[in-house]
Amino acid sequence: MCGLERATAAEGYVGVNCARKVRLICPPFCEKCGLPFSGDLTGPFECSNCREMDLAFTSARSAVTAKGVVLELIHRYKYQRALWLEPFLAGLLIRQALPVLSSQKWDVLAPVPLFPARQRQREFNQAERLAKNLSQATHIPVESRLLRRNRPTPSQTRLSRFQRADNVRNAFNVNPRFHIEGHHVLLVDDVFTTGATTNACARALKKAGAAQVAVWTLARGI
Repeated sequence: MCGLERATAAEGYVGVNCARKVRLICPPFCEKCGLPFSGDLTGPFECSNCREMDLAFTSARSAVTAKGVVLELIHRYKYQRALWLEPFLAGLLIRQALPVLSSQKWDVLAPVPLFPARQRQREFNQAERLAKNLSQATHIPVESRLLRRNRPTPSQTRLSRFQRADNVRNAFNVNPRFHIEGHHVLLVDDVFTTGATTNACARALKKAGAAQVAVWTLARGI
């Protein structure tokens, strides 16, 4: 990845030194959104971002922090179609999520959708591909058509927390072909920042009758 060391497909074309720079997210972290906390905690912790937002999902967890090597790999994967990085990135998600999900009951994995024009431009949806990898490891079925993005939205990158929430408000709906009343749905995406996008998806799912919605993402912005 850095061009300074050899790496094969077995390592996802990411060398040992670069892989060592990846920061896994381990406790303590926010019980609601999974934001890592650097101090010692004696009880459940909920961050200020969650206290200020009306979140429709029960919890969100991420495998690694979206910094340095990981963030560069994700950008190459998403925007330069560097699909050879997928085994490494999906492996990080599976490594962290599998021990947790093995003791839980979920009916379906739902990747966060792209607007159709954006997906045609990019040629794939990274959330869908990550969800399929996670499905193979957990045996939880994935349904890529469950959620639909019903309008294009500007990039969230330069927006504040509240602007992000406004940007994606009512941007998603549930495909009427699917009946999810009483179902437990796990959303999958690549990066969780403020939770605005996944929260908008969770709202649509809850409105359609989902009993519970939670989130797993590859990386967590901090």
